[in-house]
Amino acid sequence: MFIQTEETPNPATLKFLPGRDVMGDGTADFARAEGAERSPLASRLFGVDGVKRVFLGGDFVTVTKADEKDWSLLKPALLGVIMEHFTTNQPVILADGESAPAAASDDDDEIVVQIKELLETRVRPAVAQDGGDITFHSFEDGVVYLHMQGSCSGCPSSTATLKMGIENMLRHYVPEVLEVRPI
Repeated sequence: MFIQTEETPNPATLKFLPGRDVMGDGTADFARAEGAERSPLASRLFGVDGVKRVFLGGDFVTVTKADEKDWSLLKPALLGVIMEHFTTNQPVILADGESAPAAASDDDDEIVVQIKELLETRVRPAVAQDGGDITFHSFEDGVVYLHMQGSCSGCPSSTATLKMGIENMLRHYVPEVLEVRPI
């Protein structure tokens, strides 16, 4: 098994591509070891000293390290954990997944449906390439609230991505949008 790695815009985060589905549909974000019990893979990754956060995407795993740790020391251990996990065919998630994208529901008004559609088709695929995810949280008084996960969470360039990229695009297509903020 060959696992590729990619740097992300967040220097504390590295993206691992095992060459197979990780989550398929949806994502799972684990901010700490407590709460990662439902994912054998995330639990094992947290067992490596220096791992601060684990994000599982469709076909990738994103790991965020503690500031004082060095990737040259962490990367081999993380590659070993990921390789062993997938070669032993263990499940990635034991129970129903969390953090599936916010799909349009019958209760959503037309503006929210437009926002969710733009996020799903234009934003999320681009953000996933950098090892992260952005999901819709709410729309109130012209402000779109988004939840940032994976490499996007804590990324130095995330504010620029929100303001210059996502906010400008949403304002262009949906005039009712005045601003975009992270939650």
